[in-house]
Amino acid sequence: MHDELTRIDIQKMEEELTYRETVLMPQILEDVKVARSFGDLSENFEYKAAKAEQRKNMSRIRYLKQMLASAVVIETVSAGDVVGLFDRVTLYMEDDQEEMTVRFVTTLRQNALEGLISKESPLGRAALGKRVGDRAYVKVSEEYGYWVEIRSIEKGQDDESLEISAY
Repeated sequence: MHDELTRIDIQKMEEELTYRETVLMPQILEDVKVARSFGDLSENFEYKAAKAEQRKNMSRIRYLKQMLASAVVIETVSAGDVVGLFDRVTLYMEDDQEEMTVRFVTTLRQNALEGLISKESPLGRAALGKRVGDRAYVKVSEEYGYWVEIRSIEKGQDDESLEISAY
């Protein structure tokens, strides 16, 4: 399976990977070395914490390398009148009879609490490519779905202000 990412997604991951390998890893190795010198490892909290941090860093490095290895670069440009990646879209939620504004982003940068919705989410798949006035059925599961109406589209672009997800 390939991960569809933008050039900026890839750039941010490469920067994080470089930082983790060249700056953070040596610091963590030094922390492990210092903690080991405290003596009895079976009751040495500092050593256990340093080793846990080392495992966490290595896990993130593996994740970033896997994402970079399987990445497919996608373009973010869409026609002016359709919902595309990085656009701010006002949706009318028919069941709730209220509007909400979201921004569609790559999965790597999604954060629903901030209104950043993954293009691969049910809402993202339903809304992308639609025009103002179109209705879209958001299928959440076999038993549940809901209708949204596209009320407005504010064209956006990929920028470095959106952080990549920590995990």
